[in-house]
Amino acid sequence: MEEQEKVIEDVSAQGVNTDSEKGEGDGAPAPAPAAPTGFNPADFPDGGFEAWLVVFGGFLALFCSFGLVNCIGVFQEYYLDGPLSNYSASAVSWIPSLHVFIVTGSNAIMGRLFDSYGPRWILVIGTIVYSFGLMVLSLSTEYYQIILSQGIVLALGASAVFNCATNSVITWFFKKRATALGIMVSGSSLGGVVLPIMMEKLIPQIGFPWTIRTLGFIFLALCGISCITVKSRLPPRPKPLRLADYVSPFKELKFVIVVIASFFLFWGLFLPFNYLILQAQDAGADPTLVPYILPILNALSIPGRILPGFFGDRLGRYNTMIFISALSGIITLALWIPGSKSTAAIIVYGGIFGFSSGGIISLLPACMAQISDIREIGTRNGVNLFFAAVGALTGSPIGGAISGGKHYLGLQLFTGITMLAGSLLYVIARTVLVGPKAARV
Repeated sequence: MEEQEKVIEDVSAQGVNTDSEKGEGDGAPAPAPAAPTGFNPADFPDGGFEAWLVVFGGFLALFCSFGLVNCIGVFQEYYLDGPLSNYSASAVSWIPSLHVFIVTGSNAIMGRLFDSYGPRWILVIGTIVYSFGLMVLSLSTEYYQIILSQGIVLALGASAVFNCATNSVITWFFKKRATALGIMVSGSSLGGVVLPIMMEKLIPQIGFPWTIRTLGFIFLALCGISCITVKSRLPPRPKPLRLADYVSPFKELKFVIVVIASFFLFWGLFLPFNYLILQAQDAGADPTLVPYILPILNALSIPGRILPGFFGDRLGRYNTMIFISALSGIITLALWIPGSKSTAAIIVYGGIFGFSSGGIISLLPACMAQISDIREIGTRNGVNLFFAAVGALTGSPIGGAISGGKHYLGLQLFTGITMLAGSLLYVIARTVLVGPKAARV
């Protein structure tokens, strides 16, 4: 193994990353000594029944884990109108923000566990914890109880499920990686379509507690299928936890820029998911239409998660990320702000933002994998998602404080500017990788 790792180091030293795509015909360095079996681009199946079965299992895992994250607007509305009506919107928004933070931020730990032990038992334990957290949430009525059950317990379980699915898919695909990740991540968009409608229909009929318990049983069954189908192509590589493994990636300028870009993108990414329902109500939207705003947003994010991955594999993942993140910022400033008083404009904005933000979610791990050694993908993806999670954690409360209840201009400006800042940082990262020239990167 030491000799194999030395070969990897030699390859990287000569300018060829064992898991990077610099583009064909772009002046790439001459071929270097081959990496160990399993790590060369030619060793990735990039398809086949086993590989696509992993994608299917990941699709179900994302339906359950990030699909519920896409319902945060429903939770926000229910809490403000129900058990937490005596709390401010900014205070309540800490619950879904903490939920998103733990789901994404815990990947710094989950990713390291994945690198060392593989997905099997992490996924099984995560499924059990996730379902247990939902059952506890169904019994919660106080602010601190909801924080503990939704913000911490079920979020930790969802993080394990999400991490195992994402990193496992990465080990099976190279040339088609962004496409495979896009298909997998579209499961969360489908969850964002089905689950809000399901919750809106069930809560008046059977109440919030039994609605959440129903979700718990459904997720237990679907994640159980994921436990059987999701696996890594690479064998586990147990090694002791070292702080240096988290610090060393920051010696790479491209890694630092991508991490900062992820922070800015996630800083504003979830604000529309949180506040579009509330804004539509304040704008006088038909009450029968309001419950379908989030499903519309998430429905359009299904092609938004698949198509950018497809084009990213062909035109360059960084090129595609720059375009869709810029689109998210531009339409926020050019459509959401002028259309604040129009229900139609709010819905159109939600649809376009759903498409563009979906691409950001699916391309984020693909862009990180492109500049990473596949053996360290769990740790590096985890660090990237941790800083993205810090943005998600602080973004919604900041937006709630800026909005001051029903004044959304500051929140909208904050969202648009942070998305454009993230896009600009990806431009800088691309320049560090290949310079200003036209290239598929």
